[in-house]
Amino acid sequence: MSKNNHKGDVCSHTHSFALDNVFRRLFQNPQKIVGEYVKKGDTIIDLGCGPGFFTVEMAKMAGPKGKVIAVDLQKQMLAKLEKKSKKLGLEARIVRHLCPEDAIGLGPDIAADFILAFYMIHETPDQKRFLEKIKPLLKKEGKLLIVEPMFHVSKKNFKRTEEITQKVGFSIIDRPKKKGGRSLLLQQQTM
Repeated sequence: MSKNNHKGDVCSHTHSFALDNVFRRLFQNPQKIVGEYVKKGDTIIDLGCGPGFFTVEMAKMAGPKGKVIAVDLQKQMLAKLEKKSKKLGLEARIVRHLCPEDAIGLGPDIAADFILAFYMIHETPDQKRFLEKIKPLLKKEGKLLIVEPMFHVSKKNFKRTEEITQKVGFSIIDRPKKKGGRSLLLQQQTM
């Protein structure tokens, strides 16, 4: 177990049906969770995208000139997303990115307007290192939304995550409610 009380367990692709279904939409409506942060033409990164529950909806919100980079370390999840995005005619707006276990693997040319880390920070074995890798991918005025599940992440552990974000160089601009869990909205600290 790491210093962040985490085992590094990642939700398996074999459980993807639980991550993308009509019932989940009733409790975690993507429009209500991320709609206020996504604008037409935005470049968005969906970290730990799974089968694309948020990815597809953010691609619709960003419009034809927008782009969503869907990042996951399971090729099976990305394959499900590919099938879904083709079916919906959104494949031109979605870039699927298979990341290695120990990195995000996106180049320095990426400048995201918005990054979503929904129910996945607790799955990373080293939160500080992970957040350090996210920071250069975000535009100076861009926003990072972290949402963690209350049933997996205690208040104490979430407070630790909050402290790590600040040490890495993020500023907390909000602790939004009704996002489906413990939430932080962050921007890069300004000097």
